[in-house]
Amino acid sequence: MATKSEPAEISDKAEKKQFWNNDMEAIIGIMVVLLILGTINVFSSSFILGETEFDNPYHFLQRHLINVAVSLVAFGICFKYDYHLWRRFMPVIIGFSFLALILVLTSGDTINGAKRWLSFKGVNFQPAEFCKLVSIMITAAYLSLQVKKNQAIEIFTPQMGIVGAMFVLTELEPDMGTASIIAGIPVIMLIVAGLEKKKVGYMVGAVIVLAACLIAYQPYRLERLKVVLDPWSDAQNYGYQTVQSLSAIGSGELTGMGLGVGVSKYDYLPEAHTDFAFAIFCQENGFLGAIFVFMLFAAFAVYAARISNIARDEYGQILAMGIMILIVGQAIGNLFMVGGMFPVVGIPLPFISYGGTSLIVTMAAVGMLVNIGRMGKKK
Repeated sequence: MATKSEPAEISDKAEKKQFWNNDMEAIIGIMVVLLILGTINVFSSSFILGETEFDNPYHFLQRHLINVAVSLVAFGICFKYDYHLWRRFMPVIIGFSFLALILVLTSGDTINGAKRWLSFKGVNFQPAEFCKLVSIMITAAYLSLQVKKNQAIEIFTPQMGIVGAMFVLTELEPDMGTASIIAGIPVIMLIVAGLEKKKVGYMVGAVIVLAACLIAYQPYRLERLKVVLDPWSDAQNYGYQTVQSLSAIGSGELTGMGLGVGVSKYDYLPEAHTDFAFAIFCQENGFLGAIFVFMLFAAFAVYAARISNIARDEYGQILAMGIMILIVGQAIGNLFMVGGMFPVVGIPLPFISYGGTSLIVTMAAVGMLVNIGRMGKKK
């Protein structure tokens, strides 16, 4: 005969079988898995370049591990301290962001024709990556006030002016990919938060005109856009990276060539360890490995959305939404670019692509996201 305690015992056993107890643990678990995959892929995709350029196959792995250590510190700080704390320091954070962006333009390191990095005693810092998160925090602060007071959301505000200025300074480097993220995510946040349909139409029109002007300003961008339709039409020039990327992905087939065995990193695919790291990952881990990464980012989006729903206030809800868009949106953009469905722009794949500043900012953002969930549990 069943007793009343049996349903409770069954429920307890079911809970013990779960991988995690709450959404925050799920986010941390996904982050750890992606970090491990990224670390393995950074070494596998870069040891040839490290050997030829620095006479050390572990050069990029060693630097990446340092970046991981710093990123974990950034994650820990943002995980521990209430996310409202950063809102109080927004004037200082914004001031630092503009100072760094201006310093890049005046005294930054020029690499491949662009000024995007500040260097100090061998340490490189890319301010525009930091501004991605700052723009989300600025937008969340503005939208939370409007939503809380039940007031209309406007496009032309001081907050959006600050975001626009960051966009302009980043575009001047030039770095259209990062600039588009700095301005694009706030635009999406405005729409999701309830921007009037009429204003959405105006904004979409303005974005199309601005994009056309920026493409016309740098003719090579138009060529990159053209080759999206047929990269093999210019396979030795503007379509080269896309063709090599697609070749690397296709050669991985179902299960991949095996870790370290992929051949595209042997000087065939430029930026094999950075923007096109996922192409090497697919070549060595195959379709099954690619699907696994897709599922991880999809799960991240689901759990981040759930954290947004349990946030204790409007600011937390909107900030969590912005962080989810930042990480998952960049993943989608990178995967589309690597897969030849999007022009070649500087969009890294979070956790997988090599890049110190990008990883630190991503981990800090995840720390904020988990903190929003922790604070929400106290409602």
